[in-house]
Amino acid sequence: MTSTPHPVIRPRRLRSTPAMRRLAGETRLHAADLVLPLFVREGISAPMPIASMPGVVQHSLDSVRGAIADAAAAGIGGVMLFGVPEVRDARGSGATDPDGILNVATRLVREEAGDALLVQTDLCLDEFTDHGHCGVLDADGRVDNDATLERYRAMALEQARAGSQLLGLSGMMDGQTAAVRAVLDDAGFEDVALLAYSAKYASAFYGPFREAVDSQLQGDRRTYQLDPGNRREGLREALLDIEEGADIVMVKPAGSYLDVLADVAAASDVPVWAYQVSGEYAMVEAAAAHGWLDRQRTVIETVRGIRRAGADAVLTYWATELAGWLKDGVE
Repeated sequence: MTSTPHPVIRPRRLRSTPAMRRLAGETRLHAADLVLPLFVREGISAPMPIASMPGVVQHSLDSVRGAIADAAAAGIGGVMLFGVPEVRDARGSGATDPDGILNVATRLVREEAGDALLVQTDLCLDEFTDHGHCGVLDADGRVDNDATLERYRAMALEQARAGSQLLGLSGMMDGQTAAVRAVLDDAGFEDVALLAYSAKYASAFYGPFREAVDSQLQGDRRTYQLDPGNRREGLREALLDIEEGADIVMVKPAGSYLDVLADVAAASDVPVWAYQVSGEYAMVEAAAAHGWLDRQRTVIETVRGIRRAGADAVLTYWATELAGWLKDGVE
């Protein structure tokens, strides 16, 4: 009778204790690699809950101060600001008004954050237009790429004047990175960095975000956001943005596009970020509320998966809370 030999190679040795797992770990989470998206709404005096995103609110100008203080204390890397105006029009005029909600909030947040956080702003028209699209419409109701670039240039200047340190170009117009870089440089804002939302897909996972910004969108954005079935196109868009001067490139959403994220990370010579979007957040929160998932473990696992795929930083609505867990030593 021949005995079965004992295995010589035992990978489980590297999983035997928490200390061993920490030393053998390939992907680590750090608070400084997290960015918190924040919504600031015009005309409210107290934070307003977002029903489809439990735990997330539309902030008032007063309540956002507390969120900034908490984020800074947690040690996260930065915040991304979105403005929710009271009045909208076809051109998104509030986006370029120095007294518009996003620009006012940016000045306030820069003052509140000091050097503790990188203050970032969303540069897109969808929150400000009465049709909900990310650009100016032509006579046939289509998004006019080049007319939209003129609006983006004006937005960039106002956001830079308000103190934004990083502009998030999320509109998916052709040539937007080059257009914004040129106008900033000509105006003396060479040090304002650009985050290009390069591989931004036309995703169903944005649903709760539409509630968060009170979107007026009718129809969809498939003529400018990427087809969810296209992988090579995501990499192509990222490489184009890098050529145009992007300081950082983005893949959005994160969880369903980890292959695209890995492709971009392998090819990029600038940092690559990913956005864990509202629908990803809402699904975990809903499942956890029913007791179907361990909330804390699921949050950590999803963000770690995004980092493992190649993201240098992650925009996530759990940023401040997750940073607190990391500080407490939660694996």
